[in-house]
Parts: sequence; C-alpha cells; structure tokens
Amino acid sequence: MESALILDFDLRLPAEIYTLESFRRWALSDAFPESGRIDYLDGEVEIDMSPEDLYTHGAVKAAISTALCTLVVEERDAGSVFIDRTRISSPIADLSVEPDVVVVLWGSLDGGRVREIPAARGGDGRFIELEGAPDVVVEVLSDSSVKKDRERLPALYAKAGIPELWLVDARGEELAFSIQGLTPLGYASRPADADGWMRSAVLGVSFRLRRERTHGARWRYRLERRTATG
Repeated sequence: MESALILDFDLRLPAEIYTLESFRRWALSDAFPESGRIDYLDGEVEIDMSPEDLYTHGAVKAAISTALCTLVVEERDAGSVFIDRTRISSPIADLSVEPDVVVVLWGSLDGGRVREIPAARGGDGRFIELEGAPDVVVEVLSDSSVKKDRERLPALYAKAGIPELWLVDARGEELAFSIQGLTPLGYASRPADADGWMRSAVLGVSFRLRRERTHGARWRYRLERRTATG
C-alpha cells in the first residue's frame, strides 16, 4: 500500500482585521499563521507565501544579521539584532510588518522611541512585538516583494521615523546594496566611495556588502565594515 502526504493549505483572514489595532491583535494570537509574511500597510493586508530563495535572500539575510550582531551585540553591547518573525508596529504610520533584519539600540528603548510589547503568556523579559521606530531596518528584495520594498515600505518606514533603511537586491548580475538615511523628504541613499563603502550614521561605521561564488554556482556573502571617517 502506497503512502501519501496530503498538505491542505488554508489561510483564513478574519473579517475585522482591516484596522491596525485589530490586525495587531490577530498577529499576536494563536490563530496567526506560522509561515509566510503578512504585513499591514496603511489599511491594506499584504500576504506573501512565496518560498524564500536560498542564495539571493536567505544567505544575504544571514550574512547581514551575523555581522550586525557581532558589532552591535557582542562587541558594543549597544542593543539587539533581530531576524525574521520580528514584528514592528507603528501607529503613526499605520504599519505592522516583519522586516528581514531589525536593529534596536538601548538608547531607543531607554528614550521611549521603541517599546517592547509583552507576550500574553510568560514572565519577565518575554516580549512578542516592537512598537515605534527601530534604529535600522533591512529589507532583502525577492521577486514577489520588489514594488513593496522599493516603493510602499520606504514611505511608511519614513513616516514611522525609522532613522535608517538598508535595501539589498541580490537577484541580478550585479549586487545592489544601499544604506538610506531619513531626511525631511523621506529616505536618501548614502553615497558610496570608489571602493563601495557606505557610511551608516546610526552605527557610526562604513559598510560594504560583497559576494563570491562558492561550491559551484552558490553565492556566499560578507558584510564588511570599517570605522567611518566622515
């Protein structure tokens, strides 16, 4: 007798989730899906259940988060770095999303610009959401998220007051990496020098993202850094 595995995917959206408050309640409940990316963008719920590309998305995200964690957490003890399934919400921007990487510095928590939302169950130190404006948000583009990452999210992140947005597109022949700082008119890309270094005003360090082929056609990424000089 042959065996079969039957997958029945059924994503049910509550009818009342089209306000930020009701969406956040749903996102923090047991009924919220455990896979896929579901964002609330200024009154609209956007769902992306596409699989993540291993070498143009997952590997990029891992390299960036590892380098930022080394700098921010291990070397400086200046804050926290989060990856995947970390929800940030901004009532000011009518926004609730799960970016690819998030950096929150202790000063932002201590000053009240970011607030940790406690988990419904659990003791001290158990949190499930960030409210406010984290210091750095990183988005890695995928085929299904290009318009959202390039157009919709930057405007909403700027409205939320997030000081720095990093965008990466590793899908093409050339690796595209930008560090964008918040201005009164929205985000502006930091200029890169002749060697590709860009300065993060938030972290006080210059970065460049590089990649090389390894084990055949697979990409390996490295986020390099050096002390910023200006």
